[in-house]
Amino acid sequence: MWGYGYGNGMMGYSLFGGFFSLLWFVLVVVIVIAIVRGITGGRHGHHWMDRDKTALDILKERYAKGEIDKNEFEEKKKDLT
Repeated sequence: MWGYGYGNGMMGYSLFGGFFSLLWFVLVVVIVIAIVRGITGGRHGHHWMDRDKTALDILKERYAKGEIDKNEFEEKKKDLT
């Protein structure tokens, strides 16, 4: 008698149980990703090797990207060296 038929109280679980299990799984994954990013400092897209860049390296990158022109690059380079 127990566990047979449709009136045993498990009907609600079969409809929404899979959805809530998936929701919990996604929540756990999001929390783990947030913790890992918080520990590694990856929240703002900075790579751990960016900490070793010098001011001259950053200046060269800005010139290569076209953010500054040659005159500004030379002036700032002279100030740094």
